[in-house]
Amino acid sequence: MGMNAPSLIIAPSMLACDFSRSGEEIASIAESGAQWVHLDVMDGRFVPNISFGPKFIADLRSHSDLPFDAHLMIDKPERYIDQFVDAGCDYITIHAEASLHLHRTLSLIVDRGAKAGLSLIPSAPVSSIDEVLEYVDLVLVMSVNPGFGGQSLIPSTLRKIEELVAIRKKRNLTFLISVDGGVNLNTVGEVVACGADVVVAGSAFFNAPDRSRFVEAMHQVTWR
Repeated sequence: MGMNAPSLIIAPSMLACDFSRSGEEIASIAESGAQWVHLDVMDGRFVPNISFGPKFIADLRSHSDLPFDAHLMIDKPERYIDQFVDAGCDYITIHAEASLHLHRTLSLIVDRGAKAGLSLIPSAPVSSIDEVLEYVDLVLVMSVNPGFGGQSLIPSTLRKIEELVAIRKKRNLTFLISVDGGVNLNTVGEVVACGADVVVAGSAFFNAPDRSRFVEAMHQVTWR
């Protein structure tokens, strides 16, 4: 990125949009200056909610050139990697708790040409993914319990960001650190101060009276 480019990547979550106007809603993400599109896939089994699947994502793909960051909150995600890559996902993030053979599942994502992400629910420690950190492009720290939008950030989860920053530096790794859950203008400063590279914003983005102004304000709060 150039010197003037904001270092923080803002990834609005389509879960919070008006699904009946999803084409316009996704177009508003690029117009606002946000850089990624976050796609929360929920199966009603790993999390207590059902959202959308590969067809919805494939249909959205023609409405946006931005990177698609798919967060698979689904049981045994290895069963669907091909479908999500085919739908146009650039990053595919799976849950450490949902796939038994993590190394194999991450390899599956990378072999298909997508970037592999790994997510941790609030109760899961960073140590649970220590063995596979060198195989991931992104680590997603859940700062709320996954399944529903509009929740408040759980402060204790921020320690994990700092822990991941230290590991990344010590082992000379390059994965991005993303944070999802309760990130808004009041909390983003602290999240980025801990070392996050990407923040997922759901209702804070889609409910903002002016989305471009919201993105600008997020960058102003965290400018460093």
